[in-house]
Amino acid sequence: LNATTERFAPRAASLRVRAAGSRLPEHVVTQSRAQLSSPWVGGVFWKTPRNEMSDYFDDEEQRMLIMRKAFQMFDTQKTGFIETIKISTILNTMGQLFDEGELQDLIDEEDPESTGRVNFDGFANIASNFLQEEEDAEAMQQELKEAFRLYDREGNGYITTSTLKEILKALDDKLSNEDLDGIIGEIDTDGSGTVDFDEFMEMMTGE
Repeated sequence: LNATTERFAPRAASLRVRAAGSRLPEHVVTQSRAQLSSPWVGGVFWKTPRNEMSDYFDDEEQRMLIMRKAFQMFDTQKTGFIETIKISTILNTMGQLFDEGELQDLIDEEDPESTGRVNFDGFANIASNFLQEEEDAEAMQQELKEAFRLYDREGNGYITTSTLKEILKALDDKLSNEDLDGIIGEIDTDGSGTVDFDEFMEMMTGE
């Protein structure tokens, strides 16, 4: 494993253990949360930290659609801006690995006055530096199905929004309850209080 893979392996492993019903030692939880601050939600559901979104990033149009969906999910107040502190969480959601220093440099370029927020164009300029083309979308979908099955312990075909909130909170403990409610509102479009696989998949891929 290279250094980047080693860095994020505990993050992926931690939520898989949590999904299986085990309680992690506190130092593992702390370590995983610390790592999350540097490269959604999405990446943690892979067996490996590599992004496997393949065809989703095959052309610029698809890339922009995915970035806009991710941006809108975190623009909970619909202001047209997101806080720069949340960009790392969004990249997690999209399954992207990145260098923390490089990310901060890009944020500084797009937010030279340090306002703490960027519009969609600024976000897209930042995120596009980390989106990668991979080879196997089918493998990615299978990983998502497996992760969903682990959290859907009773096999009902859905997970509760409260469970999803716990997952999101574990990925980024900087998210406020208001942030979480806004994200859940974007995902649970029918207001059922549950998230089925299609909604889960939409959240993870932007499709």
